[in-house]
Amino acid sequence: MAHVFYKYQGTGNDFIIIDNRQDKFRKNDTKLISFLCDRRFGIGADGLILLEDHSTHDFEMVYYNSDGNESSMCGNGGRCIASFARFLGIIDDETTFHAIDGAHKAILNGDIVSLLMQDVSLIEHRNNHVFLDTGSPHHVQLSPSLSELNIKEKGAEIRYSEPYSEKGVNVNFVKKLSDGHFAIRTYERGVEDETLSCGTGVTAVALAMNYIGETEKNLVQLETEGGKLEVSFERTKNGYSDVWLKGPAKQVFKGEVTW
Repeated sequence: MAHVFYKYQGTGNDFIIIDNRQDKFRKNDTKLISFLCDRRFGIGADGLILLEDHSTHDFEMVYYNSDGNESSMCGNGGRCIASFARFLGIIDDETTFHAIDGAHKAILNGDIVSLLMQDVSLIEHRNNHVFLDTGSPHHVQLSPSLSELNIKEKGAEIRYSEPYSEKGVNVNFVKKLSDGHFAIRTYERGVEDETLSCGTGVTAVALAMNYIGETEKNLVQLETEGGKLEVSFERTKNGYSDVWLKGPAKQVFKGEVTW
């Protein structure tokens, strides 16, 4: 039996997206999801997203990493599924949908999608890095020699080290380009490699750089390997609120796959 899928990408972070409102996808089949995300034997993607019905919001986002396991929030995936929902006619230019970390609002303007992220209250400044959770846990550290880093090797070393060894962490290496402007490379758990972009990662970097005083701006430009993203926020006495992730989300192609 052939199943329709769509391929989307947000600054090079690519996803297989499936309309699962009829609940026909084998959600617990880790091997199937891993196969579909495989770039040589399957379709190829950083992750797979299911769009499902929700009782109180426009739809629900269910996200899996390319290893086949359901994962924490994916910011670029959230922007892409909002674009997909508009393509399906479920929404117009605004939506509120449910994800694993709660409700998210999105505003769409052409290919540009702005996604409201969760508030962040707990940020830990440890030795040479910052740890925070922006829907997914992130380790953020400054690295002036960004282009020379072996991201897969160094990222894996940190991802599996204490205190992250039990649950793992996403690892972000950051270079300051100017005030409010940073370059970032990210090692993503579940993918277990560098990804061209990570939405929760750039969000974490923007907040972390403001928190440690590398910028006083509340509108931060991020250069990923896959393109440019923008994060805006309000700093409060309890942390950060009104956190928006903004950037492009585009449909690449539609296809059919048999499993």
